[in-house]
Amino acid sequence: MADNTQKIGDLSIFPLSLGGNVFGWTANEAESFRVLDAYVAAGGNFIDTADVYSAWVPGNEGGESETILGNWFASRGNRSDIVLATKVGGGVPEPRGLTSSAIKSGVEESLQRLRTDYIDLYYTHYDDPSVSVEEIITTLDELVREGKVREIAASNVGADRLEAQLTFSTRENLARYVALQPHYNLVSRDTFEGELSEVAARHDLATIPYYSLASGFLTGKYRPGTAVDSPRSTGAAKHLETERGQKVLAALDDVAANHRTEPATVALAWLLAQPTVVAPLASASSTDQLPALLASIDLKLTQPELDLLTSASD
Repeated sequence: MADNTQKIGDLSIFPLSLGGNVFGWTANEAESFRVLDAYVAAGGNFIDTADVYSAWVPGNEGGESETILGNWFASRGNRSDIVLATKVGGGVPEPRGLTSSAIKSGVEESLQRLRTDYIDLYYTHYDDPSVSVEEIITTLDELVREGKVREIAASNVGADRLEAQLTFSTRENLARYVALQPHYNLVSRDTFEGELSEVAARHDLATIPYYSLASGFLTGKYRPGTAVDSPRSTGAAKHLETERGQKVLAALDDVAANHRTEPATVALAWLLAQPTVVAPLASASSTDQLPALLASIDLKLTQPELDLLTSASD
């Protein structure tokens, strides 16, 4: 695999971020360790989680993913080799919010579960319009100055609020977002393209799309008349009911056949070819799901192939 290292602020990252949302959900601790070990063995170093993963599972309270990662760091002794991203401000069923006290308590709890004294990339998980831009950024800046966080980033935020936060950081010479994590994939483009993508480009933000494979739909395993046993099947299968979804699948099949690869590989390679995108985010519940994800890094699509995929997803 070629050296395709990307930069997010001062962080050097592998161009595929491994999602930790499945740890403690569809992957228990032992399977999570196997996936993490295989990802690292392939050269990966960029792992993404959140303080609320996986609170939606009956019996869970949130923090299960961070706890598994903390146990993995402790057993492998490799914390310094990993670029670790986590988030604050989400919540199930109610969001935690982004008040100064919520952020400060959130980071302490995450550090404890992750068994580390710093977080490389710290996201505001969901914007909290009830809290001023000034309070959010000032609090995050404190965490950076204290050494608890190396870089800050945003997810699920509108273009106007993101612009205001970046402007405030620059004006006051405070910590500034270096990355954005939007919902973005071949069947969900308007969740990023447009005003939000323009802000990212204008401020040189690295983009790390989530739902990169549309809850598994873009892997190609969801087909008309085919039942898939997966906790994500409802969300993924809905795309089969749309003309766009069917056109995208057909285009993915064509391009995948050209390269003798998997639809998931092509879908991630399309994302990697988009402006500002440095590392799509994808998760794996087992090691056999990893090769198709990792192969996207070395797959260079031709301009006609990119055009075909983009046209199918319009």
